Formats: sequence, structure tokens, C-alpha cells
Amino acid sequence: MPGKNKKKDSKKYSYELSGVNIDKASNVLSQLKKTITSTFSGKVLSDLSSFSGLFQLDLKGYRNPVLVSSTDSVGTKILLAKKENCYQYIGQDAAAMCINDIICCGAKPLLFLDYIACGKINEEKIKTIIKSIAESCSYCNTVLIGGETAEMPDMYRKDDIDVAGFAVGIIEKSAIINSSLVNEGELFGLNGYLSVGIPLSST
Repeated sequence: MPGKNKKKDSKKYSYELSGVNIDKASNVLSQLKKTITSTFSGKVLSDLSSFSGLFQLDLKGYRNPVLVSSTDSVGTKILLAKKENCYQYIGQDAAAMCINDIICCGAKPLLFLDYIACGKINEEKIKTIIKSIAESCSYCNTVLIGGETAEMPDMYRKDDIDVAGFAVGIIEKSAIINSSLVNEGELFGLNGYLSVGIPLSST
């Protein structure tokens, strides 16, 4: 009967059978709702259940506003986190890699989105990373407006994880800082390994 075939098909094709646990991902999000929304401002017009993040631009004080964007990942630094089983700073690194690129041209960061990919969702590990991202965004007055946690057992090993992000900022056109204003011998401060620091330090 058609009904029976349909029932069999629904069992054959499911997130669970493909190795994806959407309940775990939803549980992580619900537990972190307060932490994430603490970064929100009155300019956020969406919520965590939205498919996209909506941000209302306030252009007061700008004559020629320019949007600045950056995307990056934590790179090989994830290997150090995995080796030491310490993920509390990886979220910070993901946010910093993008937000620093916004700030270095003189722009004000506005919003950030994260992307976490893994072979199997480890709720505590994911929560630690996202909490670290949210805390870093709060420190930089940046909205954590959205993100994605992708569980892909066919792409990653069970304990593999990768973290990336995307940031948007704003600056007055006449205030943009570019490489022509940076001179040889000027000092820049670092507070640890950059995300390319692992392979560079071993060469």
C-alpha cells in the first residue's frame, strides 16, 4: 500500500541515519541563547531561529560610509587545541582572525558569524567554542548575529573539528587606513601564536 511504502521511505532517508544529530545542535543553541543574545543590540532585527541575521545600519555621523568584510579560520591552531584538549580559546581566535582584519584598516566591527564543522557533535566542546566566540564579540562590541554548526561524518573523522568565521565592519571612506600608511620598522604587538603560528614555529 502507498502508505506503507511512504513510511519505509521516511525511515530510509533521515538525518539520524546519515549520521547527523540535529537535536544535539538545537540543544547546544538553546543552552547558549542567553550568552549569544547578550551580544545583541537594538540594531538586530532577527532572532536565533532565523535563516539569516538582520542588522539595521545606523549611518549617523557618516558622510561616505564603507562596509568592510573579512573571513578566516583558526587554521592549524585547532591541532594544538585538539592535542591539549583545550577549546576555550579557539572561539576567541576565530573571532579575532576576522575582527582584527576589520580593525587594522581603521573600521569599527559590527557583526560576526561563526562556522563550526565536525565529524560528530560534542555538545560540551561546541558550547565551549561558541561561548568563547560570544565573549570575544562582547569585548569588541560586535554582534554575534548568526552561525552554523555542520555535522558531517562523511567529511570529518569523529573527533575532528574546524572553526571559521565572517565579520563585517564600517568606516568613513576618508578614514581608511591602508598599507601605504604602514612603514618598515613599525612595531605590532602579539599576545601568542597566530593561526599560522604552528607551522611557522616548527620551520
